[in-house]
Amino acid sequence: MTQLTSSHPADWPVAPGWQPLVDAFFEGPTGRKLQAFLRERLEAGAVIFPPQPLRALELTPPASVRVVILGQDPYHGRGQAEGLAFSVAPGVALPPSLRNIFKELQRDLGVPPPAFPNPGGSLAKWATHGVLLLNTCLTVEEGQAASHAGRGWEVLTDAVIRHVADGERPVLFMLWGAHAQSKRALIDMNRHKVLVANHPSPLSALRPPLPFIGCGHFGEAKRWRETQESA
Repeated sequence: MTQLTSSHPADWPVAPGWQPLVDAFFEGPTGRKLQAFLRERLEAGAVIFPPQPLRALELTPPASVRVVILGQDPYHGRGQAEGLAFSVAPGVALPPSLRNIFKELQRDLGVPPPAFPNPGGSLAKWATHGVLLLNTCLTVEEGQAASHAGRGWEVLTDAVIRHVADGERPVLFMLWGAHAQSKRALIDMNRHKVLVANHPSPLSALRPPLPFIGCGHFGEAKRWRETQESA
């Protein structure tokens, strides 16, 4: 299955720690309107990605979150999105932004890009090791970027960001691009470490003021996590 087939949140598993937050959202007016919108679009024959919109919340429980990487919109090409920001399903060719992420990871830490097609560009392993790969909008229609923006997902994902930011443990946030950086107001900068850079898209990865290529975020994250673990 590569596309959404149900508009019912009960069909989208999440880790138990996220369930109260998710239930509260979908029981409220914004969540109900979002479900109705998704149901109408599916009934109209729209092809919607990803198949599991809440997969980031399934693979990374609140208690496991050490790093948050914030994206904007799922990939809108067939078979690409797998419910994790910047990640693509196994066997799918790497999109340009993800190629730049792997390029910076290699430049910064010497980590070679993953072999293609297996494991390819899936970041599921990151998600199971404490990296919350969260898009601010969690569904999209085929070939139509940002087609579900403003339909309600942002209310849920803002609540997720606040929940992480209000937790007892310091967390590292990587905010790439203006859209992600607009969420800084949800984060207590005195309690958490926040790294900002341009979006990894080829349109901005090398441009000033904060080029993504050369930002050194992966090295900073590694050093920060080592410091936290030894504290």
